[in-house]
Amino acid sequence: MKIDRKKLLKKHNPVLTEVDVETPLTVGNGELAFTADITGMQTFYETYNTVPLCTMSQWGWHTKPVSEERYGYTLSDMVMTEYGRKGRTISYPKRRQPGNEEVYDWLRENPHRLNLSRIGLTLGKEEITSSMIHSIRQELHLYEGILESSFAIGKDACKVETACDNAGNQVLAFRLTGQALRNKNLEVKIDFPYGSPHISGSDWESKDRHETKSLKAEKGRLILKRTLDRDIYYVGIATNGTVEQNLEEHRLYIIPKEEVLEITVSFLNSPPEVFFHAEHVFENSRDGWNHFWEDGGIIRLNKSKDRRAFELERRILLSQYLMAVNSSGSSPPQETGLTCNSWYGKMHLEMYLWHCAWLPLWNHGKLLDRSLKWYTDHLEEARDNAKRNGFKGARWPKMIAAEGIDAPSEVAPLLVWQQPHIIYMLELAYRERPEQALLERYWKLIKETADFMVDFVVWNPEKGCYDICAPVIPVQECHKETKTHNPAFEIEYWQLALKIAVEWSKRLQKTPDPKWSDVGEHMAGLTEMDGVYLAHERCPSTFTEFNRDHPSMLGAYGLIPGTRIDRKVMERTLHRVLECWNYQTLWGWDFAMMAMTAVRLGKPELAIEILLKDTPKNCYLKNGNNMQITRKDLPLYLPGNGSLLLAAALMTAGYDGCERKTPGFPDNGAWTVEYEGINPLL
Repeated sequence: MKIDRKKLLKKHNPVLTEVDVETPLTVGNGELAFTADITGMQTFYETYNTVPLCTMSQWGWHTKPVSEERYGYTLSDMVMTEYGRKGRTISYPKRRQPGNEEVYDWLRENPHRLNLSRIGLTLGKEEITSSMIHSIRQELHLYEGILESSFAIGKDACKVETACDNAGNQVLAFRLTGQALRNKNLEVKIDFPYGSPHISGSDWESKDRHETKSLKAEKGRLILKRTLDRDIYYVGIATNGTVEQNLEEHRLYIIPKEEVLEITVSFLNSPPEVFFHAEHVFENSRDGWNHFWEDGGIIRLNKSKDRRAFELERRILLSQYLMAVNSSGSSPPQETGLTCNSWYGKMHLEMYLWHCAWLPLWNHGKLLDRSLKWYTDHLEEARDNAKRNGFKGARWPKMIAAEGIDAPSEVAPLLVWQQPHIIYMLELAYRERPEQALLERYWKLIKETADFMVDFVVWNPEKGCYDICAPVIPVQECHKETKTHNPAFEIEYWQLALKIAVEWSKRLQKTPDPKWSDVGEHMAGLTEMDGVYLAHERCPSTFTEFNRDHPSMLGAYGLIPGTRIDRKVMERTLHRVLECWNYQTLWGWDFAMMAMTAVRLGKPELAIEILLKDTPKNCYLKNGNNMQITRKDLPLYLPGNGSLLLAAALMTAGYDGCERKTPGFPDNGAWTVEYEGINPLL
């Protein structure tokens, strides 16, 4: 019998009955997101100091000028860190060199993602505090994408409905009803901040550094032009209330005239041409989310006897919602998506796989297409990144803003595990939709990416293999770049990606580059010592000195098929990690990665134990956010949610050559696993 998705989701709608600063709820569509407090708005902005209450978009960036005389810097202003590499000199924007600190810091912090506005309630133009409200009930309706918030101020009830359009428009809608509108001086206040690289994306003090100008104001319709230095965006407001403007303070109030107050707020990087009615936005939210849930994959576990099933089901469903809201837009997401800033709002391309690789496995490949276009649009910048050190092809950076240029970092410029992601993910996309047009559209990405990969490795005549050699920083970032040699996950991933590139050339009836096959077939193998795999070839202290951060050698047989891996050695490696690793130093996605290894090793019970392990970095709050409890800068961590969905696909639909149904769940009578619309991994 087909899974009743609406009924299933209703069981897991987040419901809050008190102010909880760790679990604000978010509505959004992948391009625009609005994070709300218990009022369904951003009324208690100052109170919510764990997860900032932001309104963020894919295009909303701000650059703060260096000074009145100089707008900004480029990488050409950086003092690069030089390394010798097999007879040549290469350089990266790594170290914060004396005398170059201003350039280094400015390039890291700019551009930064911008909080577009704060939209909240006031009472007689005075702030409402959380102690003034009671009788709270807030529910996020996952199937419709609508947030419903009820509360009382004194004796007067108020209800707020909040939604984000899900039909391609960047617009929010609010509907307010209740006795509080009639008996209280209740109004909606909209404030606009200056930009900031900090977690809130907001600077509320620098009022003289930005401008809010009214372009149109008539009959409840308003167009504002926001200017922050050289950055401009527009706000379109439609309401049945009365608008009072105080634009010198970058503020306006909307005052109810009727028993129902409706407001829509559009955010655009060009002047709005259409104003939206609130009901139109609510309807688009219902329709868009209906299609998302009905057309994509789904898992039901709640008929299981195992007491852990309901919690795992909850995490999976809420993760689908959060990833669609935050990580399914037109550019690779930052690690905290459109909820708040992390690393100045910049995107991390090594996390792109964790954010988005689940999409084609859950029949949402068209959502992946949105951000794949970013790669085609920024291919030239990736070529320049490779050329900077004399390499062929396209080298994908790590830490970037919209322009796609590597930011200075002690780690980022020396990472390479993001390089094969685009090839692996395009293969997953093709397996979902095996279309000639898809092959042709993305062939350049495959080719240029593979060309860099084969040029980056170095032939080792003594061992008869290709090496990934220093300077390089592996997935497990605690290793020194000058000592790392043949990192375990990267060399196996290199081999797989080049094999896929060859296959794509054959599908398009092109002659495969012989270098792709040569390197792929002769990549160095993982280094084994004492019956376990090491983090990299020159790291005998993997399980003593380096038993922290990502145990990335496990990813070589779990996340990817690892055709060259010795299963017994990998099983011993997994158990050694579980015995000795410092769990405080793990990250949210490490648990899914380890669970995937356990699944491929035929250890489903162990996979579930790992996936639900009670430890600070594996915490999933009421709203589904994977909070990294030991880090104040990561109140949510979307790579954890995305990795969970990858693992769930492997656990249900399996992988190529898997003969067991639902291989990630024990066959002990305690689990009833139902799933639809999920595709197997490689």
